[in-house]
Amino acid sequence: MLRRLYHDQPETFAFTPENQKWAEAQMKKFPEGRQASAIIPILWRAQEQEGWLSRPAIEHVAAMLDLAYIRALEVASFYFMFQLQPVGSIAHIQVCGTLSCMICGAEDLIGVCKDKIADQPHALSADGKFSWEEVECLGSCANAPMAQIGKDYYEDLTAERLGEIIDELAAGRVPTPGPQNGRFAAEPLKGLTSLKDYDSGNTKYNASAQLATDIGDTVKRIDGTEVPLLTPWVKDGKAAKPKGAKPAAPKPAADKPADGTGVTKQEAVAKSKAKPTGATNPDPVVETAPETLSAPRDGAADDLKKISGVGPKLEGVLNELGFWHFDQIAKWTETEIAWVDSRLKFKGRITRDDWMAQAAALAKGK
Repeated sequence: MLRRLYHDQPETFAFTPENQKWAEAQMKKFPEGRQASAIIPILWRAQEQEGWLSRPAIEHVAAMLDLAYIRALEVASFYFMFQLQPVGSIAHIQVCGTLSCMICGAEDLIGVCKDKIADQPHALSADGKFSWEEVECLGSCANAPMAQIGKDYYEDLTAERLGEIIDELAAGRVPTPGPQNGRFAAEPLKGLTSLKDYDSGNTKYNASAQLATDIGDTVKRIDGTEVPLLTPWVKDGKAAKPKGAKPAAPKPAADKPADGTGVTKQEAVAKSKAKPTGATNPDPVVETAPETLSAPRDGAADDLKKISGVGPKLEGVLNELGFWHFDQIAKWTETEIAWVDSRLKFKGRITRDDWMAQAAALAKGK
């Protein structure tokens, strides 16, 4: 397929403040000089904001990443997940037309799209609310035929049901995704013949459909103001330890051996400082343990995820180390930063994102 920029382009593009902050955070995930590695997620965010990628949007992202415009256009035009023309304001429907879905009725679904939306793929409906296209395999062959609408799969479709889904979306409702014929997931149509004791009692739908139902509006585009989703192993913003996990080994006291060699941490630092004459290796970073707490004050911890660079998992690590409040982090000295940094999986992020300045501002309510 020949992919070209749309003939009618807007004059400008700018991220919303929330999305701009998000995009800048993606760039910080990569080493200095390698920010171009963030191009795919940032282009995707631009598309989520506008619905499609315009030339000003592509050039805006290229400028952010210090790339020649053609480099960003090469990425945008190569990947078919990027839409280079306007899509429906409510939904863009992607009908799978590969083997399993084609055998099971994909052509009937495409006929519905032609009748209710537009004769040609990528064309807008008369009211501008919908658009459609035929795509290659979406990997839901056991539930053929199917279509992706927004962020969700609608499976086991019939032409009649797809027509109803489009009508529901047009009326401002979000139909429940997943199988549309009563199946829970991808079990045999005639019922289970083995593994019959699986537990689906905790949810009405399968995990994917249940999450979409809990969110309530999965066709809505991301604008940066949405509440971040927590992974199943995170509860109330704190990392939960898996069942059966062994407790962490106690940290050795200052005057006790740190390991089987009998060398304490303090002794190891002192020994490494005593360099032979003419040695060129740098002095080790001296660490000082910051003030920690065994529990949050008054039982109310600060939301450390408000610090850019701290996610739910990292917040759980900080809590385990004894940090629950912004004012604790704001007071870290250079040696205390070294102490915390040595206990994090990825080093250097504290100073890179300047947690102390962020924490100080948050502590003041800014």
